[in-house]
Amino acid sequence: MTSTNHRTGAAPASIDVVIPAFNEEESLPQVLAALPRPPVRRILVANNNSTDGTARVAEEGGALVVLAEVPGYGSACLAGLDHLRRNDPPDIVVFIDGDFSDHPEELTRVVRPILENRADLVIGSRILGQREPGALLPQARAGNVVACTLIRMLYRHRYTDLGPFRAVRWAAFEQLGMRDPNFGWTAEMQVKALRHGLRVTEVPVSYRRRIGVSKITGTLKGTVLAGYKILWTVFRYSWGRS
Repeated sequence: MTSTNHRTGAAPASIDVVIPAFNEEESLPQVLAALPRPPVRRILVANNNSTDGTARVAEEGGALVVLAEVPGYGSACLAGLDHLRRNDPPDIVVFIDGDFSDHPEELTRVVRPILENRADLVIGSRILGQREPGALLPQARAGNVVACTLIRMLYRHRYTDLGPFRAVRWAAFEQLGMRDPNFGWTAEMQVKALRHGLRVTEVPVSYRRRIGVSKITGTLKGTVLAGYKILWTVFRYSWGRS
């Protein structure tokens, strides 16, 4: 992609990627190989207590491994962000999962609205994009519908997805005070962005069946806990909690 930068005379925007990972040894090398470098400057893999070779393949793939000792998807993201905060933060941070369900090469599509100064937060929508049959499980589709409907009712904004593939302008992201340690991470970011008046948009992204079993929608317990936490997150911030 030709770097689109509307800051006349300025250097291209720096883009770093955070990948929360728990036992993604098989899929992570494919994610790292497909991420476009450039425009990506750095890739951080937040290793969330993996018991396989996740850390090893991450380093072999050119990523920096950050230890995320507290279990949970959000905790892993927070660990990666803390490292960025202390080490030359980027202009844009991108989040993508390590299971190769998203198409990392579509990163250029996800960051484009920010580079063109049309958005502060961009959600890669699997609903608007092309999905491989069986990629988005029925429970995930149902949860998306319920959560997005509640957001539309409570916050007057229409999202189609709570997908993990997303990009956010660093300066805007730092206003959000993100803190959810697990399943509510994506919903927290999206409702807080609305509460803080950020410019948000969605772009269609492709989605395929993940490598391995989902830690969330792949189990009944994970599905129930994730659904509860997402809905609680949507409600709690509508009551004015920061």
